[in-house]
Amino acid sequence: MSKPWRILVTAAAMARSGTAALSRLREAGCELTLPVLSSKPSGAALKALLLGMDGVIASVEKYDSAVFSDPDLAQLKLISRWGVGFDSIDIPAASDAGILVAYTPGFLNETVADYSFSLLCALARRVHTGHLELSQGRWIPSWGHNIHGKTLGIVGCGRIGQVMARRASGFGMRILATDPQPSTEARATGVQYVSFEELLEQSDFISIHAASTPETRGMFNEQALRRMKPSAYLINTSRGALVEEVALAKALREGLIAGAALDTFVIEPLPKDHPFADAPNLLLTPHQASFTKETGALVSDAAAQAVLDAMCGKAPRFLVDPMAVQSPRLRLSLKSN
Repeated sequence: MSKPWRILVTAAAMARSGTAALSRLREAGCELTLPVLSSKPSGAALKALLLGMDGVIASVEKYDSAVFSDPDLAQLKLISRWGVGFDSIDIPAASDAGILVAYTPGFLNETVADYSFSLLCALARRVHTGHLELSQGRWIPSWGHNIHGKTLGIVGCGRIGQVMARRASGFGMRILATDPQPSTEARATGVQYVSFEELLEQSDFISIHAASTPETRGMFNEQALRRMKPSAYLINTSRGALVEEVALAKALREGLIAGAALDTFVIEPLPKDHPFADAPNLLLTPHQASFTKETGALVSDAAAQAVLDAMCGKAPRFLVDPMAVQSPRLRLSLKSN
């Protein structure tokens, strides 16, 4: 093994669920820095944390060309993303600079789908409002909507979306989906692919599981929300950027849709003066869809393994851009097989 690395850990989830993974890194000789962060570091603050670091186990802070081209950060060789999303990382810029970006696909599918369907059920049956009323000493039952027999629209029917569809089928739901790459396997389980417009108009529940891309950002704007049924609910455990938040708050106040449950937001943590603060029929949670102890341990171990592999001169198993290992600027010295 080459010289042990200095590793920055900005993923708070790693510190809370990855005790065993952190121990593996320390046993391998890694020098770990786990800063206490009140918000996502960016710009100069992020660069200051990265000084002298060989790698980072990252959360969703932004890594762009300004980071990758900084000569003071020339030692940085690897970003190991705790999680599956990598929209906060400029992948082409990282590859061009010779920095590998690893992530942890597949580990979160079941857990996130569990949470998404939990939000759907809680929202439809008004579990959160019932709890709030009773906790404040008021016995006021809430009237919601049935789930069984209704139509679920899945926006982004990839790994997590298809697992979500399995849960919906157990409730006897009709399942619609929109995705740029329709899955034969999903069709075989009863998923019907339709246009985005058809999905908006026909769904009683819409669950978002798409990646944040230039094509998907802001796709749930005022126009899209107005196409939904007045009795429909929106659930988002994907990325906050897919929903125009001001438009959604307005739609809830005007009763254009029945309600929404959100676990992700454009700005995190959510500002106290956000338009959602006084929006009705809204269930909010702090980006915790993947937070189970069991899954957290698995993802932490995978994120740590990417570091250990790279330290040994081996390309990590899950690279966002596998071709980056062929870059003439590659900062990591790979051992030949």
